[in-house]
Amino acid sequence: MDNQPLLDPSDNRSLTMNILVTPSMSNFSGLMHGGELLKILDQVAYACATRYCGIGVITLSVDSVMFRQPIPIGTLLTFLASVNYTGRTSCEVGIKVISENIKDRFVTHCVSCYFTMVAFKDGKSVPIPQLEPRNQTEKRRYEAAIKRRELRSAGK
Repeated sequence: MDNQPLLDPSDNRSLTMNILVTPSMSNFSGLMHGGELLKILDQVAYACATRYCGIGVITLSVDSVMFRQPIPIGTLLTFLASVNYTGRTSCEVGIKVISENIKDRFVTHCVSCYFTMVAFKDGKSVPIPQLEPRNQTEKRRYEAAIKRRELRSAGK
């Protein structure tokens, strides 16, 4: 099988992934365990940032993981990830998680969070392509990411 480029090579700044919540992911209440969700969120952030940077990344920090709704077993989760901001060697990946009751066809926004990922090669951080917001949504996300970065730097 030949390697093929992305369907739209210019869209390397976002990623969508889906998983089905299975019993092995549950806590004693029959809901998705928060640690399982955090592990998957980290994998989604890694995939999104690596696609954008073109090089492997490591997790530097996680901001504002907001568990808005419980996630029952049998739920289909959709992870909507985007690179919101880039520094010299790091980028912020925002992730929104939508849960879908696939029997009733009911969807809920259940989690939002922000990961800061650093491009890393041979034990050192390396420069990454700078993000140029292309539309109003990307500009809004970029500006919000700058504010979050400033709050982190101020220790708040």
